[in-house]
Amino acid sequence: MTLRPKQEGSLQAVENVGTAEAKRRFSELVDRVGEGERFLVSRSGRPAVALVPPEPDTLASPGPPPTGLAAIAGALAEWDELDDVVAELYESRRTSTDRPAPDLG
Repeated sequence: MTLRPKQEGSLQAVENVGTAEAKRRFSELVDRVGEGERFLVSRSGRPAVALVPPEPDTLASPGPPPTGLAAIAGALAEWDELDDVVAELYESRRTSTDRPAPDLG
């Protein structure tokens, strides 16, 4: 854990996490960042990205809501089993046999 200045004259702990751990715990880390905590994510021992609360001016104007396919992207991101479902679909497609064309005559 590293101490970093939060505001002038005060220090806040910054927890270091690896990319694999950050991926596993992403939802938890986002919740904790929302409560004011900060994290430094490292790749191969080198700092790669910091998870920090947004500045107040960033929160002021979120902009228009997404439309079209972008509107469902967030929902898909929250679907924990999505990778497993997609893998199952691909596997079932690989092992399936095509049905003969129907006789329409």
